[in-house]
Amino acid sequence: MAPRALAIGRGWPGRLAALCVAGFLLAPLGAVLWRAGGAGWPGAADWAAVRFTLVQAVLSAAISAALAVPVARALARRRFRLRGAYVALMGAPFILPVIVAVMGLVVVFGRGGWINDLLGLAGLGPVSIYGLHGVVLAHVFFNLPLAVRLILQGWQEIPGERFRLAAQLGAGPAEIRRLLEWPMLRRVLPGVCAVIFAICLTSFAVALTLGGGPRSTTVELAIYQAFRFEFDLGRAAMLSVIQFAMVTLAGLAALRLSRGEGFGTGFDRVVPRWDARGRWLRLADGAWLVVAGVVLLGPLAAVAWRGLPGLDAMPASVWTAARASLAVALGATGVTMGLTLAMALARRGWVELIGLAPLAASPLVLGSGLFLLLNPVANPASLALVVTMAVNVVMALPFALRIVGPAVAGVEADYGRLADSLAMRGAARLRWMVLPRIRRPLGFAAGLTAALSMGDLGVIALFADPERATLPLTIFRLIGAYRMEAAAGASLLLLALSFGLFALFDHGGRWRADT
Repeated sequence: MAPRALAIGRGWPGRLAALCVAGFLLAPLGAVLWRAGGAGWPGAADWAAVRFTLVQAVLSAAISAALAVPVARALARRRFRLRGAYVALMGAPFILPVIVAVMGLVVVFGRGGWINDLLGLAGLGPVSIYGLHGVVLAHVFFNLPLAVRLILQGWQEIPGERFRLAAQLGAGPAEIRRLLEWPMLRRVLPGVCAVIFAICLTSFAVALTLGGGPRSTTVELAIYQAFRFEFDLGRAAMLSVIQFAMVTLAGLAALRLSRGEGFGTGFDRVVPRWDARGRWLRLADGAWLVVAGVVLLGPLAAVAWRGLPGLDAMPASVWTAARASLAVALGATGVTMGLTLAMALARRGWVELIGLAPLAASPLVLGSGLFLLLNPVANPASLALVVTMAVNVVMALPFALRIVGPAVAGVEADYGRLADSLAMRGAARLRWMVLPRIRRPLGFAAGLTAALSMGDLGVIALFADPERATLPLTIFRLIGAYRMEAAAGASLLLLALSFGLFALFDHGGRWRADT
């Protein structure tokens, strides 16, 4: 009886946190539906937005997965110096602020970018980055590293003994591809494509900056337009329901497609890949690794190259916006970590389900609903930063919970019975048993939350005034005013702050874990 009572005692904060998150998700949507008098029926423009959203998500997922296969294969069968750093580079675009990545892509592929300069020297006409191909290009930049990491994990799950046996039987590269690699890819690729497809369905900042017109409008961007320019709450609510259904179906498909039987277990030993010793195979793998590195580092190098001269051209509003973004990021990180710990300690299936629910929600609808709820009692513009922080908390919660939750479960499995026998619960249990053993994942989750919040361009775009703008919104306004030099400098500042916050929290978690 005592262990059960202890479990109930330590679970109520997590259940309360889950109920608060559920209320935060449902109340704004209810406010939008109530104010709109219900959701209407989609019009021609809405179906066009749905079609464009699906098309760009399908293309982005397919191209990202197709390019990731040879890069993951090269990483799986090659060992070289700085390989660990190269693999770590694969995670950089995930924490890269979207507006910074867009700025880098514009510098490389834009009208006055490096590619068009080279085409001009060759006597060829310029290319445009705006429209469907621009949106897909940006999504491939963001999702190619994710696809590489997921597919590489599938390659690493093939026991080394299988490759050793294949070498003993005289199997060459073609037989290895047919007997080992293709069955793995057939199991892994559908799930990878479904995950990237679901991520691209909620595109906003990319479509806002690179869409190029009404024909390149995603559902999330249509929600923004319905609220910001038309104040058509019924249309915003209807589009939100459509997006929720699409993301939910894509998420369920990703979970279902990622299942399947693997190759069994081995001794977890890395064995040489005798099938990849050929000269041409080494050159091909090296070429793919170089191409992927250039694709990832090119926009970052472009931001740094154009940003350094632009630091002197930045207006004073950039520094004010940087302080606001830091306050939002740090506040969101603190609240998110508190909710994550509480919900992870609850150890209830429905609590975890609520924690993952924000993945299917629209941040813009949440912001719109909060605007309606706050408008009768306060000026929403004066609370723009607070609302932005709250939405960032909810949107970062699923990622933090998936990082910290398994670590907390492992600690409870290893030491929970001992703690129960010692009647250790509450703050003492958290301080002496849980926190010392989850500092690494907690630091990583905090760094990820801070970086994502620092670079968010979503709710703040709805109703912020110039005095309360964040740094991403300020960069977007500078681009819209064709002040590209100042925008480049501000982008470099945002890049440094985002990576700095991530490194600070991540290193802090690892440092504390080693003491």
